[in-house]
Amino acid sequence: MPKDSTHFGYQSIPTHAKTPRVGTVFHSVAKHYDLMNDLLSFGLHRLWKRQAIANLQLEPHHHVLDLAGGTGDLSSLILKKLNEQGRLIFSDINDSMLNIGRNRLLDEGFVQQFKIVQANAESLPFPNNAFHRIIIGFGLRNVTHPSLALSEMFRVLKPGGRVIILEFSHPRSEQLSRCYNAYSFNVLPWLGKMICNDEASYQYLVESIRMHPSQEALKMIMQQAGFEQVDYQNMLDGIVAIHKGFKF
Repeated sequence: MPKDSTHFGYQSIPTHAKTPRVGTVFHSVAKHYDLMNDLLSFGLHRLWKRQAIANLQLEPHHHVLDLAGGTGDLSSLILKKLNEQGRLIFSDINDSMLNIGRNRLLDEGFVQQFKIVQANAESLPFPNNAFHRIIIGFGLRNVTHPSLALSEMFRVLKPGGRVIILEFSHPRSEQLSRCYNAYSFNVLPWLGKMICNDEASYQYLVESIRMHPSQEALKMIMQQAGFEQVDYQNMLDGIVAIHKGFKF
């Protein structure tokens, strides 16, 4: 792939075009995003997210960045664990997703402890060493330059802090992988068409999962960004993985 090109699902597109193309996808799916997550994962995404939060090992006073925060479901779980000294930044590049997330958090009664920041993960508007914890859930694969985003996360993380990356990954079993591919490429875009009248966005989301680095490859990219003691936990035999890394 040429240096000035990147992937958008299985397509090769100019690098500068990926962010707006991904933005169009998430503007389109935002309204039905939570419903589709429940349908497509049979509700399992809720368990995966709770496990990711458990891996954060939050303290009540922590300052936390929820990056690519989507509709705010991770932020909601985090805020329930923080006290008056704790703070949360709920951040996403997409204003449609941010609006839904803002409404969720306000409806749940969170007012003082969170701030909303629209930001690109590749250029975070925060000072060095700002956060005790950073989490990004199902968002890294949509970033144009994941290595740059990881370097930014490392920069704004406090020494002693940890990052958690929850992302779809690669099944270890060949048999499971075949079944997963059949489900993903046949059922997901069809449901997108039936429920959202948007088959193309869900076709992209399926393809973006396949283009995402393997568990070991992402581990190496995190180490290159500066993180130490990088490790991952497979769930559903690797369909989803939780990566963690530390800044010392």
